[in-house]
Amino acid sequence: MIGQDDSAVSLEQVLEFLEPERIDTDRFYGRSLDMKWGYVFGGQFVAQALASAQQTVREDQAAYSLHGYFLRYGDERKPITYEVERICDGKSFATRRVDAIQDGQTVFTLTASFQRDEAGLEHQDLMPQMPGPKGLPSQAEIARKYMDRMPKAARMELSLERAIEIRPVDPVDILAPESKPPLLGIWYRALGMLPDRPTLHRALLAYVSDLNLLPTSLRPHALTWATRDMQSTSLDHAVWFHRPFRMDEWLLFVMDSPSASGARGLTRGRFFTRDGRLVASAAQEGLIRVRT
Repeated sequence: MIGQDDSAVSLEQVLEFLEPERIDTDRFYGRSLDMKWGYVFGGQFVAQALASAQQTVREDQAAYSLHGYFLRYGDERKPITYEVERICDGKSFATRRVDAIQDGQTVFTLTASFQRDEAGLEHQDLMPQMPGPKGLPSQAEIARKYMDRMPKAARMELSLERAIEIRPVDPVDILAPESKPPLLGIWYRALGMLPDRPTLHRALLAYVSDLNLLPTSLRPHALTWATRDMQSTSLDHAVWFHRPFRMDEWLLFVMDSPSASGARGLTRGRFFTRDGRLVASAAQEGLIRVRT
């Protein structure tokens, strides 16, 4: 039996790194989790930039959307400076731009919008019929099967096993994938109780929203990110927050990919609570290039 991977980070470590330290009015200092990946996980950029912007708006304004672009690979060994620009401040809405900077270069940029809570019209998509999380193997349990054949891939899948429980509904064999429809459902839940701070829950959802979107676009082609000669990376990312939620309760992330072309794959996703409330949506386009 293979024990827990040494590179796995705990929930406490993830939460500690989610919210950068304020070093000036609109400047923040962020560090990277030691994931042993060699680069900064895209979800970390999204979460830290959002958390930085959140600290510059009024307390009664909550994030409702964000749009980010991954410009360069970040180095997980080096600190990140987040510089916030106050684009607009209104009675109900506020908008911020955030640049993540390493070695004098912008490696990620994000625009986030915030709104004061108010009542309005309501409708939503119905939650798709998918198996619940009970009885499904976790992503970490599945990854252990690859430890002997592809240890690097297994370690990357195991890196969050002590922080976030991830249970795919219909996983693929990352070393011998079969062609499947571009649809994927994954259950997420933080492995521990979280404080009653909605800003923290939104930052953590933003963090995990980058974990499995892009692979959905590879499913019809019988490819995975671990396939030889496969180059895949996130290019841009968007999240919309609709309703209150908790990340220490199960959320189903339902993803589909409507298009792939020009060496890019587009994927959309929706987060549902177990009782069927649609709480957030996401979209991402990424590079999916088969090198020859």
